[in-house]
Amino acid sequence: MKFQSPRGATVVVRRDEYLFSVALGRVVRLDVVLPPGFSVRAAEPYPVLYLNDGQDLARLHLPATLNRLFRRQEVRPFVLVAIHAADRLQEYGVAARPDYLGRGSRAGRYTDFMLKELLPYVQAHYHASAEAGEAAVAGMSLGGLMAFDLAWHHPEAFLKAGVFSGSFWWRGRGLADGYTDADRLMHSLVRARPASPGQQFWLQTGTDDETSDRNHNGIIDAIDDTLDLLHTLAAQGLPAAAARYVEVPGGHHHPDTWGTILPDFLRWAFGTKELVAPDVAASEPRPARWRLGGERSRGARTAQRN
Repeated sequence: MKFQSPRGATVVVRRDEYLFSVALGRVVRLDVVLPPGFSVRAAEPYPVLYLNDGQDLARLHLPATLNRLFRRQEVRPFVLVAIHAADRLQEYGVAARPDYLGRGSRAGRYTDFMLKELLPYVQAHYHASAEAGEAAVAGMSLGGLMAFDLAWHHPEAFLKAGVFSGSFWWRGRGLADGYTDADRLMHSLVRARPASPGQQFWLQTGTDDETSDRNHNGIIDAIDDTLDLLHTLAAQGLPAAAARYVEVPGGHHHPDTWGTILPDFLRWAFGTKELVAPDVAASEPRPARWRLGGERSRGARTAQRN
C-alpha cells in the first residue's frame, strides 16, 4: 500500500491520557501516538499497536523512529497506544495462573482491561480498526510475555505480537524445587492448543540479555527459552513464515537494544508488502531467523529470577 505523508508533518504524541479500569480497579495512564495526517474521518480505520510498558516510550526513541519510518514510507499509518505499567510483577504474566511465587496474579484482570476496556476505547476515540489482522500487541521482558499471552489466547483481538527479550522463563516451580523445562508456563500453554489461522509472532533476544544458563549448554536461558517456544509453536501448527526470530549479538535486556531493533518489528508488523516479504518459505521447518552480524556470545547481564 502506498501513501503520502503531509510534507513536513510529524507524529503527534498525546501524553498523559487517563482511563479508569474497572477490571484493574485503578486509573491507567496512556500515551497515544498518532501518525502524520491523522484524521478521525479517514476513509479506512487505522491499524493499531498496543504497547505494554508504555512509560518507556521516550527511552525507546519511538517518536523519532516513527517519524523516520513514516517519512520514508516504510510503514503504513498506524496508531500507537503506549500503556504505562503499574504493578508489573502482578499485572504482567500469563492470565491462566500465577507463577510459583504468586507473581502475575492480576494478569487475568489486565487481559480483561485490554479486551473489554482499552480496545473499545481506542476504537471509539481514535478511528482504530477492530480487525484482529490490523491489531498488534507488543512488550518488553514481562510486558512481552503478557503481549504473547494476549495474542496467543485471543486471536479474535490480535493476530500479531512482538516480544522483546520476553520472560519465557516464567515458571510454575522453583529451580530448587525439582524444576524441569516442562514447568515453563507459556510453553505449557502453547502446547495445550493449536495455533490459530493468521497468527504471527516476532520474537527478539540479545546475546547479552543475561548470563543465566540453567542447563549449562553454553547458551543463555533467554535464547534457549525463546527458541524452545518457537519450536513449540511450530509443533502446534504455526507456519514457519509466520514467525520471525531476531537475535541481536551484544544486545542487552535494556531499552537501548530494544529501541535499536524496533524498526525491524514495525516494518514486520505494519510495513508495505514489498518490505515485509517472509524470510523463508512456509514449507521450511524452522522459523525465520535474522541476526545483526557477529557471533553468538554468552552474555554479560543477569536477570534476577530465582
